[in-house]
Amino acid sequence: MLAFLAIYIVWGTTYLAILFGLDGFPPFLLSAIRFTVAGLLLIAWCIFKKKPLLPLKDLKVAVLSGIIMLVGGSGLVTWAEQYIASGQASIVIATEPFMFILLDKKRWPVYFSKKNIIPGLLLGFGGVVLFFLFAKSNIASAVPVNLKIAGYVVLFVSGILWVLGSLYSKNHRNEMASNIVITAVQLLAAGIFSIILSALTGELISFSLSHVSIKAWGGLLYLIFLGSIVAYLAFTWLLTVRPPAQVSTHTYINPVVALFMGWWIANEPLTWMQLVAVGIILSGVLLTTKMNGEKVKSEM
Repeated sequence: MLAFLAIYIVWGTTYLAILFGLDGFPPFLLSAIRFTVAGLLLIAWCIFKKKPLLPLKDLKVAVLSGIIMLVGGSGLVTWAEQYIASGQASIVIATEPFMFILLDKKRWPVYFSKKNIIPGLLLGFGGVVLFFLFAKSNIASAVPVNLKIAGYVVLFVSGILWVLGSLYSKNHRNEMASNIVITAVQLLAAGIFSIILSALTGELISFSLSHVSIKAWGGLLYLIFLGSIVAYLAFTWLLTVRPPAQVSTHTYINPVVALFMGWWIANEPLTWMQLVAVGIILSGVLLTTKMNGEKVKSEM
């Protein structure tokens, strides 16, 4: 329950944290610092706790899955939020549970044997759509249409890459390997790859620390400690004990959290129809979390 709470609530606030971080940091450099620092901190913890190193085969899985999930998923979301409002970004990412069901062929018997999983996903997604139909758009009118379209396309690609990386990690991981060690390697691999992307796209040349606001530093620290360590550790562990489509229901709760954060911090309006939509979303999540699913033994 605590792990689900982490990915539901903390990741719901990271969309706003990313927006803050972009107030000075270019997207790939923001991701690079976020992942690298988080990965190094976890590796230091693993060394302190004398956790066993990963065999070469497991190291390869952790590196590849980390790059696909974190750079292809979270990193591309960060890039897209230059042109797409954070709330709108979260609703696009809310399609991930359907991507999990579509791409996770190995577990089709599990998903389709539970009568409540498909209705729950449909109900939850319907609530998300209703939620944003009555939300005031905050997309900057100055952003060219072609960049907005590019942002949406990149968001869909990021969702697919996140799903593919998650499934690859779950299906190829060593059940005896420590989850925290795997997570540390994933984060560090994603950080190094993001640094390379930042250099190739010219971000490092034009970047200046003097342009980074206090708000951006706060967003970066939040992303490192809560988004990349607390919530991501919870996510990777949940993938070992629950079906991926069920774990991905966080994408339904995240937009709700983003709404309330916007109302609380940014004074964005909150309508009664949005509150009704929240009830529908929570009902859909409740249906999906009732499934027994499959359990895999693992150690944290």
